Amino acid sequence: MCKFIGIDISKQTFDVCFLREEKWEHRVFENRLSGFKKPVKLLAAEDWAVMEASGSYYLPLATYLNSVGIRVSVVNPLVLKRFCQTNLYRAKTDKKDAQSIAEYAEKYKPKLWNPESENTIKLRQYYTRTEMLTKQIHQSRRQPEAFIAGGFTDKMLVKEIERSIKNLQKELDKLNLEMDRLTAAEFPQTMENLQTIPGVGKRTAMMMCLVTDGFRKFDNYKQLIAYVGFSPRTYRSGTSIRGKGHICKMGKSQLRKLLYLCSRSAKRYNKTCIEMYDRLKQKGKPERVIKIAIANKLIKQIFAIGKNNQKYQLNII
Repeated sequence: MCKFIGIDISKQTFDVCFLREEKWEHRVFENRLSGFKKPVKLLAAEDWAVMEASGSYYLPLATYLNSVGIRVSVVNPLVLKRFCQTNLYRAKTDKKDAQSIAEYAEKYKPKLWNPESENTIKLRQYYTRTEMLTKQIHQSRRQPEAFIAGGFTDKMLVKEIERSIKNLQKELDKLNLEMDRLTAAEFPQTMENLQTIPGVGKRTAMMMCLVTDGFRKFDNYKQLIAYVGFSPRTYRSGTSIRGKGHICKMGKSQLRKLLYLCSRSAKRYNKTCIEMYDRLKQKGKPERVIKIAIANKLIKQIFAIGKNNQKYQLNII
């Protein structure tokens, strides 16, 4: 019979909990290769290991278990937190967390996890690095302005800042070229197809390929919209509470920002988005609300094209 193995993982160790003969068993192992091999001895081929996505700490263990034939699921930490709150769990220990994960897994049987390719992992890391470099460049460019406003500016310091910006820009350009190369190798056709959508550029297409793993992670566009964080959130209760609607921002802020920028271009060049913009504008909707609606429309188009492996056509969604 299948056992559901709850794993609470941290930087140094990971806790394992599972039911055996109606009793909870608990083990602690080191979070390294020698520690990965020990729990495998406790597992059968039909068992199911479930862990939360704790930063990047879960990745080596999940990859190892998957490589030796153990079924693995990786669950959003917020989902597990809400599960514990629903069940009124008050204890917060590594052992209790591992047990809660096992209970959640047995009740809901989460979707199986599949390891990403090496290129995909590299692309995600490179993108994170480019975001930081871009931020550092913007901060460095604003710094001389702050010195000038103070009434005195040292010329040597200004030159040092300019050299720093130049070096940061070189590193950024280098990473962008490598990202283009990896994207072309990993998602060649999908990248080409997505960029046929008016309003969608190379960076947005790349991020969409990354978060969807080549559009294999999601079954429909609504799941993707929720993942990105553009789902509408209504706040109403009874007859007296009529709160202002918002989008649910529990998603990828980097991708939301890119899509919001894409909506500016799409409302001028994408036929269906132009029609949506005019229709909502006539209804008196605020500009920000319209752009979010256009971003959702773009996600639908992106999902349809990515999933069906086709180029953009005027009659698509």
